[in-house]
Amino acid sequence: MRVDIISIFPEYFAPLDVSLIGKARERGILDVRLHQLRDWAHDVHRTVDDTPYGGGPGMVMKPDPWGEAIDAVLASGEAPPRIVVPTPSGVPFTQRLAMEYAAEPWLLFTPARYEGIDSRVMAEYGTRTRVEEVSVGDYVLAGGEAAVLVMIEAVGRLLPGVLGNACSAVDDSFAPGAMENLLEGPVYTKPPDWRGREVPEILLSGHHGKIARWRRDEALRRTARNRPELLAALDPEGLDKHDLKILAELGLPAREGDRPV
Repeated sequence: MRVDIISIFPEYFAPLDVSLIGKARERGILDVRLHQLRDWAHDVHRTVDDTPYGGGPGMVMKPDPWGEAIDAVLASGEAPPRIVVPTPSGVPFTQRLAMEYAAEPWLLFTPARYEGIDSRVMAEYGTRTRVEEVSVGDYVLAGGEAAVLVMIEAVGRLLPGVLGNACSAVDDSFAPGAMENLLEGPVYTKPPDWRGREVPEILLSGHHGKIARWRRDEALRRTARNRPELLAALDPEGLDKHDLKILAELGLPAREGDRPV
């Protein structure tokens, strides 16, 4: 996969040289190319922002440097990339979207600063390729670089050959399948007794069916405790009698349409 990033702070992406993503780059699985937006600003101060039309606080990133930068990146490849614009006003970034991006051959990230990029820029490129505004959470950052790091790590670990065990991604929180819309439950390793705290006996039993049931129960409990709104998105067709029993124990009555299978 090729990933291009245009930013006024390309040095922000040094973390992409370490850990799993760094190894993926070394092995040629992930090709990350960084571009300094100011290289396409032609005044003496290399200005990339100006005051907003209509007034108001803050500055807006100018269309000319962004247009030239994106044109240059697009000219370096064949089929156009999928452009991802990190912004608090975008659609939520989810595990399902990460999986969708992981299937793309080429992504272009355009992290902005200040009040964002002149809206005409993405309107222009939306006529040439797929452009998406994406949010990593309901909060505001100083710029989009941190959001890009989050998305690249989430996408990169899904690429074939990046994880040591490909099955690791299957059990992730939010992974499509039986655990979709559930948080992953607690995990344990050796020793079996640490400071008087023992590993749940079921995990030492070797009974894979019972272990799978325990893990799903714990996922339901953790989701109810930390992200109860996710339970409303569970597919009623995927709930069995035991699921409904756990939800009832948690004080969450079955919703209309829920039925055991």
